[in-house]
This record gives sequence, structure tokens and C-alpha cells, in this order.
Amino acid sequence: MLENKTAVVTGGTRGIGRAIVLKLSQMGANVVFNYRSNDAMAQELVELIQATGKKALAVKGDVKDFNDAAELIALTVKTFGSIDILVNNAGITKDSLILRMTEEDFDDVINTNLKGTFNCIKHAAKPMLKAKKGRIINMASVIGLIGNPGQANYAASKAGIIGLTKAVAKEFATRGITVNAIAPGFIESDMTDKLSDDQKSAILKNIPAGSLGSAEDVASLVGYLSTDEAKYITGQVINVDGGMVV
Repeated sequence: MLENKTAVVTGGTRGIGRAIVLKLSQMGANVVFNYRSNDAMAQELVELIQATGKKALAVKGDVKDFNDAAELIALTVKTFGSIDILVNNAGITKDSLILRMTEEDFDDVINTNLKGTFNCIKHAAKPMLKAKKGRIINMASVIGLIGNPGQANYAASKAGIIGLTKAVAKEFATRGITVNAIAPGFIESDMTDKLSDDQKSAILKNIPAGSLGSAEDVASLVGYLSTDEAKYITGQVINVDGGMVV
């Protein structure tokens, strides 16, 4: 379904990012994924994909750095000849109540989550516009829609991604490029594994589906939005949250 396509996934070595990398590879795409620090985990993922006969490339760098983002896109095009899909998944949290939140913690989250998304779109835009086709998928969050105490920086970054998505979707709509955002709810992860049973029970009370989501639930939607079947969907924010935000 994605044969001869090339996808870039930021923050691709763990959690939702890793699931997206594997999903797009399984669908036939060449996958380039960005990571910031864990060389061993990146190499393991490359080898896992190559063992299936597919192509993968790991690129170390920080998306909040404008030049690192430029190098990621340039290396992708140099290696595979095109960039057809961009998934802006890289993100961090530095939670704290606003009265205790430092300027550095606010800036770090905004620069990684929001500016990192801008950086990658900015550099991917030229080859996509030249080709008159492309799929851009940005990872937002339900927190960007409803807010959450102790996550002012994270909520602001994800709300910003939603606004960025809608603006760029309108700019690129006539050029065959779709731009959408996915807003995951509570997804099983290293973070949720650390929650107590009482904390999990409290969360589940607000989820009509009665369970946490999986990284694969998010990856499946990324896969669909990456295909030609989704060519008339753009500027949308799609929640993957079990009905948490209705």
C-alpha cells in the first residue's frame, strides 16, 4: 500500500513512534526515523526492519534544532530520492504546576514539541511541493484540547500543533499535500506503567471505552492517513482516546 514511498518519523525509537515506524514499514514504505540519544535502541530497530527485507535509516539529532531538522530531511531525500510522508511525533514532557514551572522547562517543551514540528514541516515542504504530493501527520494530544493541571507547557505545545496543522493544511491543500493531526488520549506506555492502580482506575472512569489505548491504535491511524485512500482528509484533528473527549 505504501510501496516506493518514503516516510520520516521523528522520535521513532520507542512508544508510539516505534509503533508508527513498524506500521509504515509493514505497509511497504522506506522508513527514516529520528532519535535523540539511544544509539543501541535505534540500531536494534533498524536491524529489526531490515530483517524483514525492508529499508530503514536512523538519524540522530534534535528536531528543535533547525539545522538538525534540515539534515534529517536532506539525508532522507539523498538516500531514498523523496519524502512522501512526514510524521512529527517527537515530544517531551516537563510537568509542573505553573507557579513552580521554570522558564527553561516551558521553553524546552515548546521548542521540542511545537518548534520541532515547524522545523520539520519547513524543510519537508520544498521537496513535497515540488512533487505536488505528500502526507504530513502531526502528533497532538487530547491535552491540547482540554488542558490538564501541571501541564501548561505541554498543553500549550499541543494546542499550538493543532493550530499549525490547520494553517499549513490550508496553505498546501491545492498542491496535493494533506496535513492532519492525531490527538491520542491515555495510551499504554512507560509513563502509564508507573501509575498506581488507584490512579489508573481514576483515569479509566473518564474513558467510555473502559481501557487505555495502545501505541498500535495510533499507528494504525497514521498508516491510513498516509495512504491515497485519505487524500481528501486534511486539516483535521482526530482523537484516538476511547471516547474520552467527545
